[in-house]
Amino acid sequence: MSEQCCETPSGSSGNVMILACSGGSNVGQLSNQAAVELTKEGFGKMFCLAGIGAHLSGFVQSAKDVPAMIAIDGCSIGCAKATLEHAGVPLKAYLVITDLGIEKNKNFDLDSETIEKVKAAVKEACEGLPVEGGSSVACCS
Repeated sequence: MSEQCCETPSGSSGNVMILACSGGSNVGQLSNQAAVELTKEGFGKMFCLAGIGAHLSGFVQSAKDVPAMIAIDGCSIGCAKATLEHAGVPLKAYLVITDLGIEKNKNFDLDSETIEKVKAAVKEACEGLPVEGGSSVACCS
């Protein structure tokens, strides 16, 4: 698989807003770690979900205005999704880590294979989202 696979189009890399759960379990921390690594890799940019939850106007408006955004929840409780709904921010792409067959627990020893699985699922969930310049996030199979 090419390193360019599942990235935003040339010249618009990093335009996917990534909002991670970061909750108090392994899947919350997997959400956070995947968001950090995807940001470092240039796939998107991590953004402050707490600022949206606090209804800070600049954070809320930025989330409403961005063309491509994904919310990553660790489990079906859906705290990230509920935070966005409460602030009136439309959900554009969404992923629940436990839906990937990863069991929620309190083991914070995250392994790289599981983090890679989450990152791949995030990229897949973002496929087709619009980015600046009229292009879209494109992923290969």
